Amino acid sequence: MTALRLAPPSLERLGEYAAVLRRGWSPSNVRDVTAEQLAAIAADPAAFVAQFSAPGGTVTLGDGRVVPRLQGPVCWMWDGAFCGTISLRYQPGTEDLPDHVLGHIGYAVVPWKRRLGYATEALRQILPLATAATLRHVDLTCDDDNRPSQRVIEANGGRLVSRTPDETRPMHDKLLYRIVLVG
Repeated sequence: MTALRLAPPSLERLGEYAAVLRRGWSPSNVRDVTAEQLAAIAADPAAFVAQFSAPGGTVTLGDGRVVPRLQGPVCWMWDGAFCGTISLRYQPGTEDLPDHVLGHIGYAVVPWKRRLGYATEALRQILPLATAATLRHVDLTCDDDNRPSQRVIEANGGRLVSRTPDETRPMHDKLLYRIVLVG
């Protein structure tokens, strides 16, 4: 595997990020945000990049609700080229998450870079940031038929905590995994 590193979103890397959006990749596993992000980049590239590091702000959910953005870094995966995103989401002082947040960590790898171990390595690299945020554990979710994501989480110490029927996909479950960070 080529050395993967996590980097903060930046204007220097924005051109490559926009290029993968134009190829049809969306960083969201919940809804396609490609057109929305391309429009935001075209309107104000600096503001687009700044939103990832600025405290506060809002996020638009798949159902159209606008909710406060949770604290935590968004990182872009790089191996010399853009590979995907990973983010840590949390509320200071607690492991609890709002109902609309599926887990503490979310990640997405571009299709042409999958099966190279990048998601596993990115998750490994972001866990110390969760520890530094004083989280004792992180929860991650994935679909019951997404075996690659299950392997990524399990390779980083994730243990299956629960299965919940997926309201958006009949006959499927959402799996909740937990990675313990502090004994």
